[in-house]
Amino acid sequence: MLDYLDSYTSNFLLITLFAGILIFGLIFYFVRKLGKSSKNILPVNFAGKIRLPLALFMLALVTRILKTNDKILEFIDEEFLSHTSTLLFILSITWILIVVLKAFKSNILTKYDMNASDNVHARKIYTQFTVLERVLMFLIILFAVSIALMSFDSIRAIGVSMLTSAGIAGIIIGFAAQKALGTLMAGIQIAFTQPIRLDDVVVVEGEWGRIEEIYLTYVVVKIWDKRRLVLPTTYFIEQPFQNWTRNSSDILGTVFIYTDYNVPFDALREELTRILENTELWDKEVNVLQVTDTNNEMVETRALMSAIDSPTAWDLRVHVREKLVIFIQENYPHSLPRTRIEMQERKDSDKVEKATKEPDKSDLLRDK
Repeated sequence: MLDYLDSYTSNFLLITLFAGILIFGLIFYFVRKLGKSSKNILPVNFAGKIRLPLALFMLALVTRILKTNDKILEFIDEEFLSHTSTLLFILSITWILIVVLKAFKSNILTKYDMNASDNVHARKIYTQFTVLERVLMFLIILFAVSIALMSFDSIRAIGVSMLTSAGIAGIIIGFAAQKALGTLMAGIQIAFTQPIRLDDVVVVEGEWGRIEEIYLTYVVVKIWDKRRLVLPTTYFIEQPFQNWTRNSSDILGTVFIYTDYNVPFDALREELTRILENTELWDKEVNVLQVTDTNNEMVETRALMSAIDSPTAWDLRVHVREKLVIFIQENYPHSLPRTRIEMQERKDSDKVEKATKEPDKSDLLRDK
């Protein structure tokens, strides 16, 4: 194409392309240098993620500058250049905003350790930023698509005519989408009120598990046996459920032991203390053994202990239950649950025995 252009237009084209490449290289070098320092807000790999959207932005800028030259417009349609540059601007800016949003989230979350023993505050921040990130990404993409469609006159006219003639249809669609919008609003409500957070231990639908993922419309619960329970976000707004780590990760564990009435409770208490003191699962906070119920056959004894979190409490309960059962088996086997039957001798037993040995005279005559 350069053979058909005059020297001024050719120089203009070359200088514009060279300036675009030079500016792109300088910006990319500056951003990459900032990312190498841990003191800056930018993450280390930020330059690599922003390289492609930045290139699209510079291409849109170059396309917009080329549109100002009349000679170039003789070879390329002006409307095509205008729409191309507009779409490239929208795409690149949207992409850059999403990359910046993710980088900002990553920079904030690096200050919080999800693997800490007491990670309630960290899970709160993770949940807020994860849900808010998805909401903002949805709004950014929706806004970008709307602006891109409005840049075309024909689509804009169709859109205006549809808006003026679709009042009743809009009401019908609104009623049809009421449940979907309610689910979406429930996701936003969870981000702010936080009845659940990432990695929370919950009991839902009779299943024990952890909150693995939170999206705008549904929540994924990882069950203890590695199954996944997928629930709509409205479930956690409208239905009751158990959250074992709402305010703190520590939790009390209970173990019930059923024995005979003659079991020595003081010995059980001493054995419980010995078991807890010899395991790292106990956090040394709660150590209680109480008789909680009795019936005509056995005694119910409850051992109460504490742990730093629910998985540890589960392991501690299993450990204590096993050790207490072994202790009773080895030291007080007669105290295991049993059913008693008491036999009493009847008062007329002598008469019954005599009657069986000495037959009545009438019986003898009857035999004859």
